[in-house]
Amino acid sequence: MSIGAFTAATDTGRKRRRNEDAYVVEPPLFAVADGMGGAQAGEVASKLAAAALSDTDAGSLSGTERVTSLFQEANRRVYERSATDPSVSGMGTTMTVALVEGAEVVIGHVGDSRAYLLRGGSFAQLTDDHSLVAELMKSGKLSPEEAETHPQRAVITRALGTDPDVDVDAFAVRAEPGDVFLICSDGLTTMVDDDEILGLLERHREDLPRAVKALVAAANRHGGEDNITVVAFEVAADDPPPDDPGGDTVAMPALGSDLEDTIVEAPPPAVDAADAKLADPPTARLRLALTMIGLLALAALLLLWGLLR
Repeated sequence: MSIGAFTAATDTGRKRRRNEDAYVVEPPLFAVADGMGGAQAGEVASKLAAAALSDTDAGSLSGTERVTSLFQEANRRVYERSATDPSVSGMGTTMTVALVEGAEVVIGHVGDSRAYLLRGGSFAQLTDDHSLVAELMKSGKLSPEEAETHPQRAVITRALGTDPDVDVDAFAVRAEPGDVFLICSDGLTTMVDDDEILGLLERHREDLPRAVKALVAAANRHGGEDNITVVAFEVAADDPPPDDPGGDTVAMPALGSDLEDTIVEAPPPAVDAADAKLADPPTARLRLALTMIGLLALAALLLLWGLLR
């Protein structure tokens, strides 16, 4: 398997003053982190965790071991900063990661950011929320309808950086060509239900950047109570046809929470040889000279005709 189109978008939302989400789009690695803490602590935590993914060498590890190692390093950095810097004491962050390795996508997860899989017409949540309402629902003490309006629905039970060690959910998903993986912060899922997410993805299935922007817009349309970050990527077959370059866009890896989209338009096609001849500078100058000579000759004839009258 190989990675096809991929994209990301982030937005502050309508109620927050700062964006405390961060994301990583560095194929084969994708991630979303949602920071928490007073002042700017949440923003610091999410960016530290994202940076750890980008610059940590996991050595010879692979699969779930590699992903777990990345999480532990991210946790260490956030925890040590929190313990030594009073201005960000108590900060933490969620993080959900997808690592493409051959025919598998390895998912790592801590907190209530989510990973989804769109395959054909089915849409499945791959991760379990580490949140108070999720645990109450599992124990049968809370219904899904009650969970949507529960006053403590934002309380998470597991995060990076709050303890010296962290328990990471890590597992592998067997991928198929055409699969679309979606990673998002809870700023999307608390505002937009799964059915609407599926509908928007299917509507814009052939244009992932438009799909992601539509999801962010839907979250804001429903209230935008939190920061919204969405990362999406497609799994493709290893050997596309020679005449198929893989789409009309070129993906540019990016890290951070300031870029809204990591897809840029592909460069324009080369000029055809016949068109190049028409634009040849010497030919153009010759035509201009002949035109000027003709105009001067016409002016002389008109002047002579005027004198003879």
